[in-house]
Amino acid sequence: MKKNNNNKVGILGGTFDPPHIGHLYISKFALKKLKLNKVIWIITGKNPLKKKPYLKTKIRIKLSKKITKKDKKITVKYLDNKIKSTNTYNLLNYLKKKTQANLFFLIGADNLKKFHKWKNWRKIPKLAKIVIFPRENYSFTSIVTKKLNKNDFMYIKSKKINISSSIIRKYW
Repeated sequence: MKKNNNNKVGILGGTFDPPHIGHLYISKFALKKLKLNKVIWIITGKNPLKKKPYLKTKIRIKLSKKITKKDKKITVKYLDNKIKSTNTYNLLNYLKKKTQANLFFLIGADNLKKFHKWKNWRKIPKLAKIVIFPRENYSFTSIVTKKLNKNDFMYIKSKKINISSSIIRKYW
């Protein structure tokens, strides 16, 4: 099956515990900058490298749908049950088989610190271009950016949104 180069889909995965304006900002920025057809927020039940989420999955899905409801090009999905996995490689592999789209995996620079611990991290660029957004106090340089091909990822110059789910949880 031939890939449709005009169908470009951004994937923003995570626990979204809770979702916030930073997620929304990078989604909107990626839509415009990369000329994406849509961005899909993929909510996972649990990040394999983190503690149990603060909020239940259903609440995180509901909050994510609420924050994105005005944006027709941003959709929210939960696929852990279909994929039978919570890891990114299996998610992207599943999406690649389901669609003919070019996939763009959106991450913050903070994710680069542990990216080399993700399952099959070296194979992720074969499924999606890794798009890295700046984060306060995080570098674009890591083990990953040194080990992967320069064409496997791209850096986005955008303003740094100084918010994170962990900061929000501190005030709850």
